[in-house]
Amino acid sequence: MKKIFLIPNAITAFGLTCGLFVIFKTSIADPARDLFSLLQASAILLLIAALADVADGAVARLIKAESEFGVYFDSLSDAVNFGVAPPLLILKSLSGSEEFLSPVIIFFVIVASMIYTLCGVLRLVRYNLQKHKEDEGRKTRGGHFTGFPIPAAASCALSAGLISISPWARESLALSLQARALLLTALLVILGYFMISRWKFPSIKALHFRVPSIYLIFATGILAVVVLYGILDYFAEIYFTVSWLYLIISWLLSLTRLIMGKRAKTLDDFEPDEEE
Repeated sequence: MKKIFLIPNAITAFGLTCGLFVIFKTSIADPARDLFSLLQASAILLLIAALADVADGAVARLIKAESEFGVYFDSLSDAVNFGVAPPLLILKSLSGSEEFLSPVIIFFVIVASMIYTLCGVLRLVRYNLQKHKEDEGRKTRGGHFTGFPIPAAASCALSAGLISISPWARESLALSLQARALLLTALLVILGYFMISRWKFPSIKALHFRVPSIYLIFATGILAVVVLYGILDYFAEIYFTVSWLYLIISWLLSLTRLIMGKRAKTLDDFEPDEEE
């Protein structure tokens, strides 16, 4: 009988519970409750689920408790937390208004949500296949992700929905419900494309800093203070900026590599993979 290790799988179960709670809670949320505060709380819970997603693998490797069960459990958890919950919350962000969406726009929003979820699941399947190749000792281009990671895509989708109904957006942009719906529809499709694309996105493991450790620790502390201060007062804005900055910078690096070709030696890892 194969071993099923408790600690990493318990962390995965905790992360999955966060995602399920978000899905079920928002489905029966009080219509009188402030929609922005509901989505902000949901975003925080999904961020906790993302931290659990990182922690379970790290703990499993640390205590040498990796198992096939854990791999599949983690992947299915990611599909729910980051594939199903974000588009559901975006749909929720388009409700609770005195305006009503036209049937045509509702159709496009639902199709875009399904495209996002489907692409997210396909992204997870491809990731598992690549990991299986690594386990078999077959060489893969490591250090970077092929396709946009689904937790990052979830952050982009959810932060876009959150900032679209934030007090800042209401005062500065004043978009109509129809315009918000079309914009979020386009963003869901774009995120779906990036998840199944062959573009490269950097992993935290690939980051290397050639600076003294003391300076790196000091800079990290200052950055953490700035981010935490911003989260307390400007959560939607900080969440949106950090999420989309990762996508934009990564894509620009890959695009630069594609345009400059082999002349961009430092961007060799960002060469898009060939189609299989």
